Amino acid sequence: MNISTRGRYGLRALADMTLHAVNGPVALRVIAERQNLSESYLEQVFSSLRKAGIVRSVRGAQGGYELNRPANEISVGEILRVLEGPLSPVQCVDGSYPGVECEMEKTCLTRPFWEELNNVINRFLDETTLQDIIDKAPRESQEQPMFYI
Repeated sequence: MNISTRGRYGLRALADMTLHAVNGPVALRVIAERQNLSESYLEQVFSSLRKAGIVRSVRGAQGGYELNRPANEISVGEILRVLEGPLSPVQCVDGSYPGVECEMEKTCLTRPFWEELNNVINRFLDETTLQDIIDKAPRESQEQPMFYI
């Protein structure tokens, strides 16, 4: 299982937005600048997150994006499934192909291992929230820049 740039950048952008959304919605342009990401790429990512109900867009001069729910109610698993699809180490245990079974399913020697690994991965992702990401972030990444006049 490899998490693509879509999942990695999306999670990073959401963490940035959560950290800096204290005063209201955050513009994607600002997130893109802070995280050194493409704004047009983030627009595609946030479109998916908006459709899934994780974020909402706010129009207007002070517009941008904000979380639709508190950060401690949004799991990393939910975010990554929206951006990546099923999260499984092997295709035969991800459940994304209903009715399609492996011919070796009943006799496969390694299937129980893959099922257990799949469960451990998904449990970890579902138990880790966006707030946990913020809480564990290095202090330097959480500090606001100081502007002097």
